[in-house]
Amino acid sequence: MSAAQIVVIAKEPVAGRVKTRLTPPFTPVQAACLAAAALRDTLHAVAATRVCRRVLALEGLPGIWLPGGFTVIPQRGDGLDQRLASAFHDAHRLYRLPVILIGMDTPQVTPGLLDTAVTLLAAHDAVYGPASDGGFWLLGLRHPDPSLLLGVTMSRRTTGATQLRRLHEAGLDVAHMPELDDVDIASDAFHVAAQAPGSRFAEALAVIEAVASR
Repeated sequence: MSAAQIVVIAKEPVAGRVKTRLTPPFTPVQAACLAAAALRDTLHAVAATRVCRRVLALEGLPGIWLPGGFTVIPQRGDGLDQRLASAFHDAHRLYRLPVILIGMDTPQVTPGLLDTAVTLLAAHDAVYGPASDGGFWLLGLRHPDPSLLLGVTMSRRTTGATQLRRLHEAGLDVAHMPELDDVDIASDAFHVAAQAPGSRFAEALAVIEAVASR
């Protein structure tokens, strides 16, 4: 068991409030179903990772999609940079352990990838997982500092480069993870489902397609 914690930052999968960039072509209900499937894939991957603690920083309320073994904390802040910084701060205040944070947009993530991130963080100050859209899918900090994230403009092609520059300017030794694709728009959904054909996300997408073809 590694002396670290993994934090998942996520929204409750409610129609009209999650994955709104998937609509159209998907309906709000379909987008919420895909979000729920992605969240379940992510949480179950975290549950199978060898860490001391697992935390869900949640906007909304937990549901039947949440497996056991997670501590749920509320998200705080207005912009995403504030919410990420608060998730790091609150989780580290709760459990004095290094923090690895991921979102709910990479249902193809595996326990093996997360175990690798945990191992890297034991030997480095930070671990960084770039996303193909220019952001990042994973960020780990051995000594979490909210100032490393506050003020970083999120959801831009330059977000990842800006965040990585912040880490280097702080003098941190940064280890790198493989690049992954986020699910933001419809084409992403089909691409990620093809990468993880046995996932709950791929199954949910297949059901939606089957219903639409009738």
